[in-house]
Amino acid sequence: MEINKYTICNSPIEKRSFQNQEIYIKRDDLLNPNFSGNKARKFYYYLMQDFPNIKKVISYGSNQSNAMYSLSVLAKIKGWEYEYYTDHIPLYLKENPIGNYKYALKNGMKLIVGREKPKRENIENSFTAFVEEGGRQQEAKVGIKMLAQEIKLWQQANRINSLNIFLPSGTGTTALFLQKFLLEMDSRFQSKVYTVPCVGDSNYLKLQFKELENNILKHPTIIKPKKKYHFGKLYKDSYEMWLRVKDELGVEFDLLYDPLGWLTLMENKQIFKNSTLYIHQGGLIGNESMLERYKRKFK
Repeated sequence: MEINKYTICNSPIEKRSFQNQEIYIKRDDLLNPNFSGNKARKFYYYLMQDFPNIKKVISYGSNQSNAMYSLSVLAKIKGWEYEYYTDHIPLYLKENPIGNYKYALKNGMKLIVGREKPKRENIENSFTAFVEEGGRQQEAKVGIKMLAQEIKLWQQANRINSLNIFLPSGTGTTALFLQKFLLEMDSRFQSKVYTVPCVGDSNYLKLQFKELENNILKHPTIIKPKKKYHFGKLYKDSYEMWLRVKDELGVEFDLLYDPLGWLTLMENKQIFKNSTLYIHQGGLIGNESMLERYKRKFK
C-alpha cells in the first residue's frame, strides 16, 4: 500500500455536460485508490509528517464512514494502532461485512461499539493522534489549501474570471476551508463555494463552520434542498439521480452524499450563470453497502 505526496495532489479537472448544463468535475476520486477524495485532503497533514512519538490514532463516527476506512489506511501506512468508536453495528452488517466497515477491519481497526464517543481533552497525549468525526479539525487545512491552490491555478490558466464551486457537505470542513483559502488568493479571479447540508440542516452546518472559522465572511454559501432528506435514509429520487449522473457523465459518484448534491444543484440552475466546478469527493467504497441497502428496500 504505497502512497506518497505525489499521488495525493493535483487531481484532473474534466469538462462534461449534464442536463444541457456545462460543468467541470474535479476528480479527487482519482487521487489514489486507497486514499482518495476529501479524506485524502483532510488527512494529508498526518500522511506527510513523521510523528515519531505517535503509536495510536483514535476517532469515532458511523459504522460505514468513509473517514473510518481512510484512517485505517493511514494507520496501516504509519504502523499505528487504530481505535474507532461507533454507537452500534446492525446485526445484518455483522453477519455480512461489506464496504468501509469490512475493509477497515481488514486493515486492523479495533472497533469499540456502544461506548460514549471519546473526547480530545480526555485522551490526547504525545503518543496518540485524535481525529474528530469526519476529520472536522484545523489539521485539515493543510490538504484543503492544496486543493484550493490547484483550483485557483486551473482557473487562472483557463482565464475564468468568476467560478462557482459546488460540493455536498457532512461536517462542512472541506467547503469551509476551500472558501476561506480561495478568498485569500488572487482576487482577480473570483471563486464562490456553494454547499448543501447532508447530515443536518443549515443551522447545524453553520455551527460546524463556526467551530473552525469565526469570520462568517469566509464561510461558503449554503443552499437548502427543496424537500427534507434524512441522512442515511434511502430515497428513490436519490438513486435515480445517481444513475442519471453516472449514465450521462460516465462517472460514478458516492451514493450517500452526491445524489443530494446533484439534486440540489439542478434545483438551483442560477449557479450555472458562471463557470461551475463540482468537487468529486470520492467515497466509492461506501457504494458497496449502499447498493445492497437499495436492493433490499426497492427490490
